[in-house]
Amino acid sequence: MTYHIRVRAGAVIIENNSILLIEFQDEKGLHYNLPAGGVKPKESVIDAVKREAKEEASVDVTVGPLAFVYEYAPHLNEFRYGQIHSLGLMFECQLREDSLPKMPSAPDPNQAGVRWVPLSELANIVLYPNMKEHILEYVKNKRNIDLIEEHTLDVYAMEMKNEKRNHN
Repeated sequence: MTYHIRVRAGAVIIENNSILLIEFQDEKGLHYNLPAGGVKPKESVIDAVKREAKEEASVDVTVGPLAFVYEYAPHLNEFRYGQIHSLGLMFECQLREDSLPKMPSAPDPNQAGVRWVPLSELANIVLYPNMKEHILEYVKNKRNIDLIEEHTLDVYAMEMKNEKRNHN
């Protein structure tokens, strides 16, 4: 069965007032993207975030809470980014110890680099999708959304029950 919405997963990595972005040079000129891509069959969203960060920026990340949900509906956007309707789940991530961003050995087509862009310079770059204001607002007033994973529900309920028992 095919579905009409593609699910994408990505990493929002912020350190020292800079954000880690993937640099591209193509027919649109120089532009940046968050490390992100489509979730593969039999892959969790969290695993997709980790894979995309590794594939695009050569980094290992710890995936935190959901920071943004981004929808691209082609028919509402003059098909600007193609025909595929997509929903992007962007997670706040932390670099794992000793994980240094660098150009991958097999970069995406037109990938030109991996860059830390100071948040103070975010307004001066081209970012696709253009969620610069949302990123700055997120950094200022984090309002995370929990991702509820079915396979963790029984474990979570058991932990809550044990915590309640320990408090009595």
